[in-house]
Amino acid sequence: MELILNPWPWYVSGPLIALVMALLLYFGKNFGVSSNLRTMCAIGGAGKYSNFFKMNWRDYSWNLVVVLGAIIGGFIAVQFLSNDSGTNLSSTTISELEALGFSNAGQTLLPNELFNMDAVLSLKGLSLLIIGGLLVGFGTRYAGGCTSGHAITGLSSLQRPSLIAVIGFFIGGLVMANFLFPIIF
Repeated sequence: MELILNPWPWYVSGPLIALVMALLLYFGKNFGVSSNLRTMCAIGGAGKYSNFFKMNWRDYSWNLVVVLGAIIGGFIAVQFLSNDSGTNLSSTTISELEALGFSNAGQTLLPNELFNMDAVLSLKGLSLLIIGGLLVGFGTRYAGGCTSGHAITGLSSLQRPSLIAVIGFFIGGLVMANFLFPIIF
């Protein structure tokens, strides 16, 4: 008998996220993944070279546990809770992706044309990773946090800068998906 696993429905995962956020707000903590890079740099001694990293990293070490949990949870989800069923894409989206050169649109969660080692190690793939990484790093620093920090913590605590940042994230995503992605591919 084959076990078929499906993603958790919104009515299970949504309240769990809300519970975690309520606990973080109660204890006066802010959730965000990008702040962990600053913490790791501070642990590594980057405060000797930049005032930005001069901080008591022990006050933020709890968030490293969150990242470790995300890594372990991701591994468990992929190895034991996934069913490789692909995604349910509309026929229009599949046609548009095939026109861009994606042969298996919707058949897998990650397209091989972007995520196999040949694609990643190509000049185009490495360039996209490096440029994208620099842009994400700059944007995260400029916005004062990442999408998870602003969209989950910032919005739940009614912070106006987070609302502005999240609107910017969505506009950036729309520009990328509709204008830049077809140019790149």
